[in-house]
Amino acid sequence: MGTLGKAIYTVGFWIRETGQALDRLGCRLQGNYYFQEQLSRHRTLMNVFDKAPVVDRGAFVAPSASVIGDVQVGRGSSIWYGCVLRGDVNSISIGSGTNIQDNSLVHVAKSNLSGKVLPTIIGSNVTVGHSAVLHGCTVEDEAFVGMGATLLDGVYVEKHAMVAAGALVRQNTRIPCGEVWGGNPAKFLRKLTEEEMAFISQSALNYSNLAQVHAAENGKSFDEIEFEKMLRKKFARRDEEYDSMLGVVRETPPELILPDNRMAAFSVPIILGYGLAEILKVESWCRLRHFGYGYRLLVVAKLAKTNWMCNSSK
Repeated sequence: MGTLGKAIYTVGFWIRETGQALDRLGCRLQGNYYFQEQLSRHRTLMNVFDKAPVVDRGAFVAPSASVIGDVQVGRGSSIWYGCVLRGDVNSISIGSGTNIQDNSLVHVAKSNLSGKVLPTIIGSNVTVGHSAVLHGCTVEDEAFVGMGATLLDGVYVEKHAMVAAGALVRQNTRIPCGEVWGGNPAKFLRKLTEEEMAFISQSALNYSNLAQVHAAENGKSFDEIEFEKMLRKKFARRDEEYDSMLGVVRETPPELILPDNRMAAFSVPIILGYGLAEILKVESWCRLRHFGYGYRLLVVAKLAKTNWMCNSSK
């Protein structure tokens, strides 16, 4: 890359950095990191004319998912990354505790060969695996749809039934309770065991709990994310449990070893200050001030960082 190319690259870099900084400033001025503008880069929830999604406050919808039109999502349910739920020409209903996993597609039927107008109804505690396609069908409570399965118009999956991964279930097929269907086209394979039925319920519960973790992480502000990232970086090699597994013993820094009967009154602030200095380093004093720790700890941290404690004990 020549001199001109380097100059153009540098200008482009700073333009991008300035744009990102302005974007973060706009977010702070809005006071909310959950975008709700009428026009944005991605609209997780979108109306179609007078049809608006109704999502329970206890449900999790991933930022990259799309929930469009006449869609209802019940409490504790989760719509994962890359999913599309499009209720434009009919309705989609999802019960409580159900998980629609990553990149799945749920749509409805306005017209088909049988002439039926079909919504898509998914019950409670249902697990829908990654990249599944559900179109104008009904899935009852505690049923299981495997990864990459396709359910066509009019399909009815009864309670405690399982559609195997990659199966193609033809139109108007009914899968009875307690049966496993798979293949292309899907056919009866065998009966579900009691352990498999228990697994379906446990899977739904596991995803409901995991969704709460993702919801909390997605709800964090930019400052919280940056601060946690910094802490993880500083303490990446200081995990006591991990060290014990490897047999690593880390010695206490000499700055934290107190002389006998000296500096007792200053031990707590010095240790705290040293910890802050290690976490924040010299280049991050502005962060310390930003997070409201005040100038006293700032001075103590500086003193600890410059080994003032050891010098004063001589």
